[in-house]
Amino acid sequence: MESDFDDLDRRLVHALQIDGRAPFSAIAAVLGVSDRTVARRYARLRSTGAVRVLGGVDATALGADVWLLRVRCAPAASVPVAEALARRADTSWVSLSSGGTEVTCAVRTESEADSEALLLAKLPGTPRVEGVTAHSVLHAFYGGPDNVVGKLGSLDEEEAERLRPPRAPRAAGRIRLDDADRALIAVLAADGRAGYEELAGATGWSPTTVRRRVAQLRAHGVLYLDIDVDWRMFGVRTRTLLWLSVAPAHLEEAGHALAGHPEVAFAAATTGPANLYASVVCADQRALYHYLTTRVSALPSITHLESAPVIRTVKQAGSRWGRGSGAYG
Repeated sequence: MESDFDDLDRRLVHALQIDGRAPFSAIAAVLGVSDRTVARRYARLRSTGAVRVLGGVDATALGADVWLLRVRCAPAASVPVAEALARRADTSWVSLSSGGTEVTCAVRTESEADSEALLLAKLPGTPRVEGVTAHSVLHAFYGGPDNVVGKLGSLDEEEAERLRPPRAPRAAGRIRLDDADRALIAVLAADGRAGYEELAGATGWSPTTVRRRVAQLRAHGVLYLDIDVDWRMFGVRTRTLLWLSVAPAHLEEAGHALAGHPEVAFAAATTGPANLYASVVCADQRALYHYLTTRVSALPSITHLESAPVIRTVKQAGSRWGRGSGAYG
């Protein structure tokens, strides 16, 4: 329940969204409480699953493609199909929507062979899968390190700026991951605040090397910090997937406008019959209706809109190759 959390909880979570590895002393100075209070609050929220700081990987920065799949199933088959997809290392954000007859997930593919194996062979041949629609993500307007908590949080701009890490230009070129990098990412995927000593133990590197490699991965846009949060803390009780068709000449304008909506957790241009996708969060169905009939209806050149309420999330943030909390649904 929202009443289980107070404003200090929400301010702490907003601070962690800005910099998930910020020292508790820096967060405490901004929040106006003691280091011990921040550490105690974080420990409580983390132990109850209300918040987790996670390391996320942007698959596109590694040259991979991301697909959004809509898998239509017979009602009795949707849960087994969703669970099978969730077990795959290349999937993230596996959700049941449309009354439980559709599975939606994000899939990372590193080659044409990967795409063909999943999209043309494995899924269509799965018993009781009635159809698959695949949308390649062409451009993300909002998501990844841009978590919707940044829109819902209660820190003001001056407080947020005090916590924001120094801005640095994104490093040029692609970066390749080795086994030590993957071990590093696996630890951060479970706990984005893992200490450098722990990361050194997982990789075999020195803490100094770990610190330098983390900075390098972040500079190349491969690694970012994200948070997974109990949305009830911010009064959110419904999540809905939107599939929109927009006239191509207005796709960029509509995408940027959508990204600015407080309700939008992720927005991207995609291939397929719907060329703009969004994951949105609202307080309830009435708030969703108001959002659709005001903000969404005002977007330029929307020719079709389909909404699919999420009824269960089978796999979410913390996947090795995800793009962030709330990113895909």
